[in-house]
Amino acid sequence: MILPSNSSSRTEVSEFLLNCFVRSPSWQRWLSLPLSLLFLLAMGANATLLITIRLEASLHEPMYYLLSLLSLLDIVLCFTVIPKVLLIFWFDLRPISFSACFLQMYIMNCFLAMESCTFLIMAYDRYVAICHPLRYPSIITDEFVAKAAMFILARNSLLTVPIPILSARLHYCHSNVIENCICANLSVSKLSCNDVTINRLYQFAGGWTLLGSDLILIFLSYSFILRAVLRLKAKGAAAKALSTCGSHFILILFFSTILLVFVLTHVAKRMVSPDVPILLNVLHHVIPAALNPIVYGVRTQEIKQGILKLLRKGL
Repeated sequence: MILPSNSSSRTEVSEFLLNCFVRSPSWQRWLSLPLSLLFLLAMGANATLLITIRLEASLHEPMYYLLSLLSLLDIVLCFTVIPKVLLIFWFDLRPISFSACFLQMYIMNCFLAMESCTFLIMAYDRYVAICHPLRYPSIITDEFVAKAAMFILARNSLLTVPIPILSARLHYCHSNVIENCICANLSVSKLSCNDVTINRLYQFAGGWTLLGSDLILIFLSYSFILRAVLRLKAKGAAAKALSTCGSHFILILFFSTILLVFVLTHVAKRMVSPDVPILLNVLHHVIPAALNPIVYGVRTQEIKQGILKLLRKGL
């Protein structure tokens, strides 16, 4: 649908149309079932993890509170994006209202930054546990987790709110068809007939400031952890120390690798199909959400025991 070129107000735009995989429409058919299964896995696994931590008293510790926060963020991110994508794949329900589009845009940017910041706090938790074990109980407390959660909420909700506001203020006078499965800022703003330089600059600067600084600090924390572990002389001490942060490091690799591949495909967009970054963007909202609780559930003995205990009670 093409909007009238003589429209004088952006309020004439009542909805957008999400047009997934314009150049590869067959992808929708073979992606619909795997994506549905991943969505159900993500919802079920995170819900199980949250219930286990809530009901199992032995898991009422700061590290597991942070893990609960990560699961909540995963559920919100996944639920914001994947159901709409599946409705497009299964029933071709492409319309999305003006307000819903910019709400989705805000939640995606805000909660992705919150997830990155949560990984940073978890990395600090592991740094204190390995490098300052005697001080860990006095530093990583319930009060610390509460303050960290408030910091995560305040920093990311405030710094990402200009993204949808800048896009919503634009004058849309051309096509209202978004060549994406989701309301990504740059995909939406390029439909405008205004100058979108500020939008692009803020998205770029905000992304690198929030996600970039988080990843740098995370890997800096792990460099200190590795240095401390290599100094351990007791037999088996190094392996035991690394095992305590192995799950978290695996999740960081999932998160950063998919994000890095997504960025690289955008940089090299002339060398790959434009549908590839769209696919990676969709997968980035469901694969980490599905894997995060599974990795912790498999590798953390306390969580495994908590889940088994709940299952026995249920039986």
